[in-house]
Amino acid sequence: MKAHVLFSGGKDSSLSALILEPYFEVQLVTCNFGILPTGEVAKQIADELGFSHMVIQPPMEILENAAEIVQKDGFPNGAINYIHKQVLELLAKTEGVELIADGLRRDDRVPHLEHSEIQSFEDRNKTLYCSPLMGFGRFTINEMIESNLVITEEESAVILKCDYEAELREYLYREIGVDETHQHFPKSHKQSRVISRIRK
Repeated sequence: MKAHVLFSGGKDSSLSALILEPYFEVQLVTCNFGILPTGEVAKQIADELGFSHMVIQPPMEILENAAEIVQKDGFPNGAINYIHKQVLELLAKTEGVELIADGLRRDDRVPHLEHSEIQSFEDRNKTLYCSPLMGFGRFTINEMIESNLVITEEESAVILKCDYEAELREYLYREIGVDETHQHFPKSHKQSRVISRIRK
């Protein structure tokens, strides 16, 4: 069976792919709305990891709705959760997709899925879902990353990553300006991008 792994180019989605590799044919999937070249960046990282890669382009309406959620809430959590759920639904309706995985961890606040949401998703779509990192705590995951991946970490406003936040920020920059956008996001939030895989 093929596992379609939602892929941001960061350490968590990359580690999830490595965990699934012995059991499934791994297909990395990056969401791109056409605002930033995140699909190209993700493809380079996927090549380095040794996995096939594809890009899906959801309707721009999803990003527009997410931008409204950010401005209404005053912070990005609800918007990123919204995008993640919409992308899961879109991918589940893609021909040939039987198993969808992501890099969510048990201590993640965003994105986050309740158990009831996962059950509903699988039942409605007749699609399997898994989060390989859900059973691990932060320190265990850090140990696994250290022995398998070379990463770089920078502030999320600076690093070009292939997650939902990158294009959501850019969309808001264009719509309401940089200064106002920054008021809706944490002042300091480091994120990672994978540089290479440690092969043993």
